[in-house]
Amino acid sequence: MNHWSDDILEFGELKRLLRRYVASPLGAAELEAVSPVTERFALEELLAQTGEAIEYLRASSHPQPASRGAAIRLRFDGLPEAAPITGKLRIEGTVLEAAEILALSGLLDRACDVRATLSACRARFPRLAAIASGIGDFSEALREVTGKILPDGTISDQASPLLRRLRHDVDRQQKHIQDSLERFLRSHRDEGVLQEEFVAIRNERFVVPVVAGKQRRVEGVIHGTSGSGHTLFIEPLETIQLNNELVRLREEEQRECHRVLRKLTAALRACSGEVAGAVRVLGELEWLFAKADFALDFDCVVPRFCPPAARRLTLERARHPLLADVLRRRKRPIVPVTLQLDEKARTLLISGPNTGGKTVALKTAGLLALMAQSALPVPCADAELPLFDQVLADIGDNQSIQESLSTFSAHIERVRDMAELPTRDSLVLLDELGRATDPEEGGALGVALLEHFRGAGAFTLASTHLLALKVYGANTEGVLNASMGFDEQTLQPTYQLRVGAPGKSAGLDIAERLGLPERLIQRARSAMTSSQREIAQFLSELDQRLQAATSLEQELRTRSEALEKRREELTGEWATRETAKLREIEARAAALMASFERQTQEVIGELYKSAQEKKDASRARQQAARARRQFGQQISAALRPDAAQAGAEVPRLEAGALVRVRNIREPARVRRLLGADLVEVEAGLVKLQVSVDDVVEVLEAKAHVRALPAGVRILGETRSEASLEEINVIGKRAEEACSEVDKFLDTAVMAGVIRVRIVHGHGMGILRKAIGELLAAHPHVERFQSAPANEGGTGATIAELRAV
Repeated sequence: MNHWSDDILEFGELKRLLRRYVASPLGAAELEAVSPVTERFALEELLAQTGEAIEYLRASSHPQPASRGAAIRLRFDGLPEAAPITGKLRIEGTVLEAAEILALSGLLDRACDVRATLSACRARFPRLAAIASGIGDFSEALREVTGKILPDGTISDQASPLLRRLRHDVDRQQKHIQDSLERFLRSHRDEGVLQEEFVAIRNERFVVPVVAGKQRRVEGVIHGTSGSGHTLFIEPLETIQLNNELVRLREEEQRECHRVLRKLTAALRACSGEVAGAVRVLGELEWLFAKADFALDFDCVVPRFCPPAARRLTLERARHPLLADVLRRRKRPIVPVTLQLDEKARTLLISGPNTGGKTVALKTAGLLALMAQSALPVPCADAELPLFDQVLADIGDNQSIQESLSTFSAHIERVRDMAELPTRDSLVLLDELGRATDPEEGGALGVALLEHFRGAGAFTLASTHLLALKVYGANTEGVLNASMGFDEQTLQPTYQLRVGAPGKSAGLDIAERLGLPERLIQRARSAMTSSQREIAQFLSELDQRLQAATSLEQELRTRSEALEKRREELTGEWATRETAKLREIEARAAALMASFERQTQEVIGELYKSAQEKKDASRARQQAARARRQFGQQISAALRPDAAQAGAEVPRLEAGALVRVRNIREPARVRRLLGADLVEVEAGLVKLQVSVDDVVEVLEAKAHVRALPAGVRILGETRSEASLEEINVIGKRAEEACSEVDKFLDTAVMAGVIRVRIVHGHGMGILRKAIGELLAAHPHVERFQSAPANEGGTGATIAELRAV
């Protein structure tokens, strides 16, 4: 992307603002590399990752149940500058210092924690987890390093057995030397040769202080003199050998420390590639969460990029982040800017009072475009932008004394360069277009420039005080006039951008407010031509009408929102009351139905026990079904009184009607009526004779009935309804019974029967076991169990059939 206007739009200042949210050198390096780009796919993926990071921070700021998938706030402070260490690690043969190993192992340990935390949230935050998966497994290397380096950067005694023994020997040798020198001090205490009674160290050897001039009375080696020259530090002859041994032990200790460091360095070098990857991922994640922190702090949204074929620039309640930061510190509110441009209107011409916010509006649009193309969240309520290849801006006074450029010359030079660069995908920002010259010439020049940029297809935002440009905006298709608000009562700008009409400059009004003498103001007003005064008056009235219309629109919107909110509240309250009432009625009805069902089953059970013929039992079942249906209709009428009162016509039970039969899945078609209480139906692939009371519903004609393929029909005998729900195999051999049950199940499934009863009696249990094995392997059986007590108990088996 062309970075021609980054400085003018203060992109560098924005990066300094973002630096507050970065905690380590890793994130700072990522921030420094940020710049606007034009690769759509990469930008959209980065923005999606940023959106996930924002949601992660929101989730982590609220209480969550302690679980593996909880969003835990990640911290990146305290991470070291890893580039020098990883660079040194890549050079074969180099050995890291203990402090470097400690810093790098701490970084890798933190990296593993970050990976584990984000991996646990993969279902909620897949993009963050995918980034964290780039951190390798350093468990083996960390096991090698852990505990070997102390927090102060020294090598632990536990780093190796030899080092532990050598340090023990060093401590013991130091004690021997200390004891020897203390004996020396005691023996020479009264001779006047000692400056003081203490043991010192010079050149890594233990010495005693001796008065200068009396060194001949002490046999030993002089290792130094005090700053005043009054004291000599002498190593007594009797401790020289002890000191020599101490030096040897310390040299061995240093060699062992170097060997330990070389070993630890080798362990880290073995995964140097993964180490570099972990450092890169940590920096990337820290930068993502820094952007998320900024987004939450400045109430930002993730911007969207519109399709190339439907370009539009939409900024809703946009705020300049640098201005917002300043005003927030001063505890003052910021007035947001809302604007929208599209293919039909790509040019916005902003006029209005001085100090009214025109320049801020231009800078806000430009900086937010740069932020969006840097994959940064933007301080808006909503933001959708084209993918710009460059942002061209001429904002501010570019006067240069050193280069002998006047304000107008600098302005023209920059606009000249801009005029050579625009494309269809450019954003052009022109502040005070046509300024610093004669208004008539400046207006003509401004119109020519706007036409040039509009002809190139660029999105253009310009500010002006010139009448010619305001007229151009009013008379040119594809150009929108806009004004910054101005309060006529207080003579102060409102900083609100209103699209639809130009605004007056109000220069004299503002000068009056700022204290310019009244006589000068009056003289300036009288010097204006009548046409100028009329135009100013017209613009003032237009601005007042626009402000009144805007206020009325806002008031209507507020009232509409309040009414909608109240309507939703009333609807919710009514639905809650009705739902509670209906649930209470349904609960009572369910209890009544359950009680009725229990009583019915008990009566049917008694009838089965006492009935001499199956026909009597079947008749009892039909009577119970009729009573059950009537009771259910009464309950339904009670639950839905409105439906009962409506008196809707009930479909008639006649030949050809579609009906739903109790305990049969598929709708059946009535073939003929066999009297008042019996009807023949075709259910699935079989014909049935069922009681009218078992017809639970008459369906509409359009109800679906599964049909046979063309030219195919099934011929079979007509069965009564009871024979499809129950079979009795008492007294039959197991093989014969299983064969009959198998055929019975096929027929029942073809008829769409849901539940069947197989009566096999108690006996020795052989028949029951054989039928159980058959049902367990049968493809039509969903589940089976012994019948309840009122249906025969263990002497019968109830089977539920699968739908076909």
